[in-house]
Amino acid sequence: MNKRFTAALLLVISFLLLSACSASLEEEQKAAKNAAEEAFNKTSEKTNHKNEDIEYYLPFGVEVKEESPNNIILKNGSKTYILFYNPHEGPDSKVVYDATVQQKKKYDINETYTKDGHRGFLLINSDNKDENELIVGIGGVKISTQSKTKHLSSDAATMMEIVNSVKVKN
Repeated sequence: MNKRFTAALLLVISFLLLSACSASLEEEQKAAKNAAEEAFNKTSEKTNHKNEDIEYYLPFGVEVKEESPNNIILKNGSKTYILFYNPHEGPDSKVVYDATVQQKKKYDINETYTKDGHRGFLLINSDNKDENELIVGIGGVKISTQSKTKHLSSDAATMMEIVNSVKVKN
């Protein structure tokens, strides 16, 4: 009986310690807002990929899986991103943002940024405790993915870095 009690007590203590070490959803959402804003305000990376409509930067490990008109499916390991672009909308446009926001009743995080004629946005919707819909955009460009809570800030920074680099060909 004493051994069972000790084992149960150790199990409960271990669970409490492990749960205390992981970042909460609110902390990660705040970190994602900061990371997205920082990436938005940075100078855009030099483009290293292109198609007939746009040129854009992809960080190391991110590769093009599939292209279709106005959409590029990107992969980084098991993570999939969907890059959407409207070549008729400039970096100051609100059309893509407005259309995206109207698709859901409410987002947990809905942040907008402006700088030098660019309008950026970050949208996070937490569908369940560990899986989040993450959408980042600037003007007529947006990128979306499903992100684990612990990866929200790094995904938001990477995604903003990608959309910040997109240049529409004339």
